[in-house]
Amino acid sequence: MATIDNITPLFPTKPKTPAERARAYRERKREKAKTDQNPSQPGFGHAQTVLGMPKTPKTPVTGVKPANAQTDACGFAAPAKPARSPASIALAVAAFGLAGVGITMNGWFARSLGSSDIAGWLFLAVGVAADLVALAIPSCAASQWHARQRGTAMAAWAIWLMTFAFAVNAGIGFASVNISDVTMARASRVTPAVTAAQTALADVTAARDRECKGGVGKFCREREAAVTERRQALDAAMLTVEHSADPQTEAASRIVAWLSFGTMKPSGDDFAMLRLILLALLPQIGGVLLMIGRR
Repeated sequence: MATIDNITPLFPTKPKTPAERARAYRERKREKAKTDQNPSQPGFGHAQTVLGMPKTPKTPVTGVKPANAQTDACGFAAPAKPARSPASIALAVAAFGLAGVGITMNGWFARSLGSSDIAGWLFLAVGVAADLVALAIPSCAASQWHARQRGTAMAAWAIWLMTFAFAVNAGIGFASVNISDVTMARASRVTPAVTAAQTALADVTAARDRECKGGVGKFCREREAAVTERRQALDAAMLTVEHSADPQTEAASRIVAWLSFGTMKPSGDDFAMLRLILLALLPQIGGVLLMIGRR
């Protein structure tokens, strides 16, 4: 088979000098070595060199997704990851557990705001949807931020803040309603001390009524003073019951005062407010825990 080198030119050319022939020989040897390294196209590189054709560079194929490419929960490409650690698994379990508690709390409270069954179910749907959005957005927003989609990530965080505020507000309503109901029920209970104070007050009241029936005198005024004293004792007994209705806040206040040697004396209301905030806040951080566990 005739090659390009064996083709007789139509027009005679000037004979090459020995240096030019040596240079052409070295180029042919170099092209032959390249052809041996790429046997899929034998002789093509040499022909391109002889004919002066530019070599076609190899361009990578883009836009084709590998068959084994991994994606995260939000559909973004994710590199291969090692097996998840026990800590990340524990965070995921805690996140879904808190999310379940938060959805139940907020759904119950949202439904209780409805003036009718239809309104209650609509509020329930809004509360559940808001909790689900607050759970899913942090991980997707983090993936969008790593994918350099800054605008979408910022919009996702803005939406998360709205749903998070809504969920925390509903959690505050749920916790405050239930805590106040339990506290009032405990404060209104009758203890033996209250029963004794009520009996003593009834006795001195009856004695006052008998003594003062004929008019106000010395003994009548003494009975009046006894009634006032017994009434104060009954009020003190009932106040003790009210203080013991929420022993957690009172105990926490005394512990802080003891640890600080009396320099800090928070009231029971301070700890009641702190407890209310934590009860409303913790069930809503499931989405953040998922994001931390994935990263």
